[in-house]
Amino acid sequence: METLNYKVLESTGYNGYILKDAPVKVMQFGEGNFLRAFVDYFFDIANEKAGYNGKVKLVQPIANFPQMADWINEQEGLYTLYLRGSEKGRKVDAKRVISCVHDCVCPYSEGKWDEVLALARSEDLEIVVSNTTEAGIAYTQGDSQFDQVPPNSFPAKLTRVLYERYTAFKGAADKGLVILSCELIDNNGKELQKCCNNYAKDWNLNAAFIDWMNSANTFCSTLVDRIVPGRIRDPKEMAALEEANGYTDKALDVGEVFGVWVIEGPDGLEDKLPFKKAGVNVMVVPDVTPYKKRKVRILNGAHTGFVLGAYLAGFDIVRDCMHNDTIRGFMNKMLHEEVIPTLPLDKKDLEEFASAVQDRFNNPFINHELMSISLNSTSKWKARNMPSFLTYIEEQKKLPKCLTMSLAAYIAFYSNDIQERTADGLICKRPAGNTYKIQDDAWALDFYYAHKDDTAAQLVKAVLTNTQMWDQDLTKIEGLEAAVLADLELIRTEGAEAAYKSCL
Repeated sequence: METLNYKVLESTGYNGYILKDAPVKVMQFGEGNFLRAFVDYFFDIANEKAGYNGKVKLVQPIANFPQMADWINEQEGLYTLYLRGSEKGRKVDAKRVISCVHDCVCPYSEGKWDEVLALARSEDLEIVVSNTTEAGIAYTQGDSQFDQVPPNSFPAKLTRVLYERYTAFKGAADKGLVILSCELIDNNGKELQKCCNNYAKDWNLNAAFIDWMNSANTFCSTLVDRIVPGRIRDPKEMAALEEANGYTDKALDVGEVFGVWVIEGPDGLEDKLPFKKAGVNVMVVPDVTPYKKRKVRILNGAHTGFVLGAYLAGFDIVRDCMHNDTIRGFMNKMLHEEVIPTLPLDKKDLEEFASAVQDRFNNPFINHELMSISLNSTSKWKARNMPSFLTYIEEQKKLPKCLTMSLAAYIAFYSNDIQERTADGLICKRPAGNTYKIQDDAWALDFYYAHKDDTAAQLVKAVLTNTQMWDQDLTKIEGLEAAVLADLELIRTEGAEAAYKSCL
């Protein structure tokens, strides 16, 4: 079977939208599954719906996987994207051939960094996008040199790109770029800008350039939200798709249907970007913080809030939990009655986002294991659930039933019939009889192992007074110690599902 390219695609009779020729308007640091299923999808829709007429040049930020550049270039930038999931209870499996990608360059190959710098000098270039992992936005003094080919870190590469552009256009104020950082760290755009300034100073670049970098360019922090499994793992399913498509596709990608991109930027940026006109779920806001809270407390908080008890109740994957009235009802009550009232956004928007969570968790194409979600649950509960928990108590002057129960479920999960402390985990036994391995910070695992012979009351007191866990003594919250103890004993005697049901 032939490999996907424009000629092969045409021969298959594909009748979807395709843009073969257009100027490169976007430089994208990152060629992985996420950006291609998320950012490049939005640019592809913008080409079709908003007449953006722009291509994206992908730049590999690190040199560890040169095959991807080869695959993308062999396919002339084309790849098949499947967006799969559930919308309003209906199964969705949508296919689109993405044609916004021009090519992919590995700047570590001989002569290829020059290609990147040539694009920096292009009149057509408007936007830089990046997703170089959480570790990608980092400054290390002396790590890179101005004339290194290429500089080591992503911020150093970007600084060099911006200097090339500044020089080519003699510092013209209208030649700055919009820089959209998608890394999963707080204030990603601001942190990237700080790193670029540090490299500019290290390299003794002139003050006029530094001023241009900070005033003519727009560094945007963004929030990204789409689950992207990426490759299809089942060889039989992959073979069946390629047979149906009529071509081989080494860059095929898979993401969930849901996707939202929140970009923090100034007035006028929304009209400068092509997304609003295209009607896609991309918004420009003055402050991304409330939307990050929405995602962390509703989407991530839902996971951490119900999965530990659900695992003890005998469930293994998220989707099956959504088919159980008690677990689903517990999650929805926690979100709609205890979490949403604590958030500073439009309540209708929050309700719609929470309703979409149930659809996302019910995705028929993703087997999201509860044990994978359980990793590092101590810090996750603190970051995702505790802010809602404390705000609810402060505002409502009472304990939230479901969030209190989820704290008890966390304790139950970490203490259920502890068997041994291994080098990388804590082995516990599930009520059904099989063992499971808890993975968390060593100090947290040591704590639970040290308290394995405690009574329920002793354990609850020890957990709630552990300031390393919570940065405070939670027993000072009126009634909490007794409530968590009662919930823990209910989980241990009646089972987690019955305990969850008691909250409804």
